[in-house]
Amino acid sequence: MALAIFDLDNTLLSGDSDHAWGQYLVDRNLVDAEVHKYRNDHFYEQYKAGTLDINEYLAFAMQPLVDYDTATMLTERERFLETRIDPLISQRSRDLIAKHKAAGDTLLIITATNGFVTYPIAERLGIEHIIAPDPEIINGNYTGKIVGIPSFQEGKVTRLNEWLSTQELSLDDSWFYSDSHNDLPLLRIVDHAVAVDPDDTLKAVAEDNNWPIISLLDEAKK
Repeated sequence: MALAIFDLDNTLLSGDSDHAWGQYLVDRNLVDAEVHKYRNDHFYEQYKAGTLDINEYLAFAMQPLVDYDTATMLTERERFLETRIDPLISQRSRDLIAKHKAAGDTLLIITATNGFVTYPIAERLGIEHIIAPDPEIINGNYTGKIVGIPSFQEGKVTRLNEWLSTQELSLDDSWFYSDSHNDLPLLRIVDHAVAVDPDDTLKAVAEDNNWPIISLLDEAKK
C-alpha cells in the first residue's frame, strides 16, 4: 500500500479554487469588487511566478471570514462549490483517484489553498486526508489567522513530514501529482513524481528527470 499525494488546484481541479473563491466573492458583491479583484488577480500572478508571499496572501484570503458571520460564509461556500467547483472536476481526475483507491493506496491532498475552501472539496473528491492552511477558529468564529506553517513550497514538505509522524506510513513507493513548479520541493522527495498539465518550468524539470507528464483535463477543455 503506497501513499498517493495530490496537489489540488490545476491538478485534480481544472482550475484554481483559491482564485475562483476570490472571484466568486467579487461576483456576489460580498467584497469591494475593484480592490478585491485586483489583489486576487495580482496574488495569482505572483503564485504562478513563484514569488508569492503566502502569509500576505492568506491574510487577504481569510479576511472575508472575519467580515461576515460563519453561517453566511458556509451558505456562500456551498453555493460556490456547486456552481464553481463541481464543473472543475474532470472524469480523468475521478478515474485517477479510483485507480489509486483500487490499488489500496492511502490518498492525500496537500494544498496551499486554505482549508475553509478545500476541506469540503476533498470530501467531494472522496479523499479522506488533506493538508491545507488550517483557519484558526475561536469561540466558533474565524480569526483571520491560520494555525501552523502554510503548506506552500517547502512548507508542503514540512507539513507532510509532520503528518507522516502521526501515521503508520512512509514515502516508500509514494506518488505526487502536481502542475506547479512551486511543488518541486515535494516532487523531488517522492518515488513517483508526476507532472499534471504542468507549467513551463515544471514541464522542463519533468523532461530533464524523465518524470511522466499527463493531463487530467477533459478533452473539451484542452
